[in-house]
Amino acid sequence: MAHIDYFFATISPFTYLAGTKLEDMAKKHGATITYKPMDIMGLFARTGGIPPKDRHPNRQEYRKQDLVRRAKLLDMPLNIQPAHWPTNPAPSSYAIIAAQASGSGDVGALVHALTRACWSEEKDIAQDDVIRDCLTAAGFDASLADSGMLQGAETYAANLEEAVNRGAFGAPFYITDDDQRFWGQDRLMDLEAHLEGRI
Repeated sequence: MAHIDYFFATISPFTYLAGTKLEDMAKKHGATITYKPMDIMGLFARTGGIPPKDRHPNRQEYRKQDLVRRAKLLDMPLNIQPAHWPTNPAPSSYAIIAAQASGSGDVGALVHALTRACWSEEKDIAQDDVIRDCLTAAGFDASLADSGMLQGAETYAANLEEAVNRGAFGAPFYITDDDQRFWGQDRLMDLEAHLEGRI
């Protein structure tokens, strides 16, 4: 059975635009997924990336145009400048870590609910009430927002170290059990081709 380690950031618009395609693909091909939320700014700093606000204006403008095009092609609502972005991604990431450890609910739906809350619904995903609502909508107990903070912090930090050590440099980033790496939601078709043995 194939396995995919999914490195992502809850404040990444491209993680939002990935939707639940990874989960659909994994189900179709009998693959498993481990969700690894990480500190994207920490990853940029460690791997030569530059936070969006510090990029050259040409790159910033292209990013905006590309996000608008991606969203339209995917028929997904997107606010190019959300009211609560950037925000602290740690609380939502800790909730995902706790949810995955609980073994109940739908982790993929939780990731998408949180990223959608940020990029489409004008909600601050650092706030407990938003996180609780997303947990509940994905079939988890809302109290997971308050549990396992120390474990969440340790895992969150470990996910960043693992991402760096395994060659990730952006989000979303997918790494298969045979060390094939795919960066960006626009490479999900390539990941599927790999799962099918075509590449």
